[in-house]
Amino acid sequence: MSGKTVPIGCVVIFLIAIIVPIEGDAAGDDAARYDHYRLYRVELATDEQVQLFQQLEAKSDSCTFYGHARQPGQQLTIMVSASKVADFEDLLTLHGVNGRLLERNMQQLIDREAATVKPITTEPTELGWEHYYQLETIYAWMESLASRYPEHVTTLDIGQSYEGRPIKGVKLSRRPDNKAIVVEGGIHAREWISPATATFLLHELITSEDPAVQEIGTAYDWYFFPIVNPDGYRFTFTGDRLWRKNRKPYGLCRGVDLNRNFDSNWGGTGSSNDPCSYDFSGSGPFSEPESIAIANFLRANVDTARIRTYIALHSYSQLLMFPYGHTAEKVSNYDDLQSITDKAIEALTAVNGTVYRGGSKHETIYPSSGGSIDWAYQPGGIPVSLTFELRGPPDSTDMFILPAEQILPVGRETLAAFVAIVREAARLGYYDKM
Repeated sequence: MSGKTVPIGCVVIFLIAIIVPIEGDAAGDDAARYDHYRLYRVELATDEQVQLFQQLEAKSDSCTFYGHARQPGQQLTIMVSASKVADFEDLLTLHGVNGRLLERNMQQLIDREAATVKPITTEPTELGWEHYYQLETIYAWMESLASRYPEHVTTLDIGQSYEGRPIKGVKLSRRPDNKAIVVEGGIHAREWISPATATFLLHELITSEDPAVQEIGTAYDWYFFPIVNPDGYRFTFTGDRLWRKNRKPYGLCRGVDLNRNFDSNWGGTGSSNDPCSYDFSGSGPFSEPESIAIANFLRANVDTARIRTYIALHSYSQLLMFPYGHTAEKVSNYDDLQSITDKAIEALTAVNGTVYRGGSKHETIYPSSGGSIDWAYQPGGIPVSLTFELRGPPDSTDMFILPAEQILPVGRETLAAFVAIVREAARLGYYDKM
């Protein structure tokens, strides 16, 4: 370090409470706003700059980091509160850090998106993929599928969230003795494109007339859990659009990052023991009812239902990844998973030209511990475990606030990737093995 102090004070900032309009179901008077909060992308060129930004993240509640400073050559996205913009830009100049402004006013993005949110009273028959929908509508839509397609579709309640909401799933099964595929969505509350894509994929597997989609919708059983974190998802509509964790209180702060709470190198690299951190891993492995529910479902069904694939949907960065997140050590079937990933990305890109990268989590995005796909792979015993980071790109100005007009393009390209995943995994023999 140069010995220069960081000119952004360690001050706890409480967001001013102003109503955020959401069509038909306004957020509460205490909802967070992000007026004139700015989004920056910075490049860390030296060890000194890495240490500087580690210090900044630790000491300033005025800067929200989307990733941790780890090594030279890394790029970081950081949101800066309006009152600290001048200090932040001075910091960049003072220490020679290359940075560019991605977005001048985050609240404008949230307000724009709010116009595409359907009210909580929306009938399940009206659910489509040109708007975002609230938890109650999505759950009612899932129940309606079982009523409309009783021969093939059943609903599941696999547990309850901290606040007592059901964690709902849907099973699609058209013939006996199929191998099974599990799809997880909405484990991070603010990633609205995840549940939207999950419902689109489920709908296509049930109703599509495309022979390739019909093939995988018939030859395999599918378990969809579109919103694993229902409390957090609900809170993004009523309290804070950028909320990530669940809603369980820990001292002064709330919430655990459920994708750091699984018993796979729990508490290790890429997670935090600070309850106020966005990647707080909880008080212990499986301390949260939501992660327990998924794990218990997999434990109970991995053999009897013959689950061979687990796919988690996240955003953003346009990546397709496989285990591990906590170590550079390669899994035993690394080459097969890389081949599956490559085929999926090729198929996805062919739809709209969207560029993805693929590889293990550790080598592709950043080190992380306690993730669902790592646990599903080992000790869960599911050999094809994958994570999508859906649109936009790593330097996206939309981040988690992806415009609703992109739901259908994302769904269609992800469906093409799903077809490719299943076909390549089948070619490699993963659905032949008992």
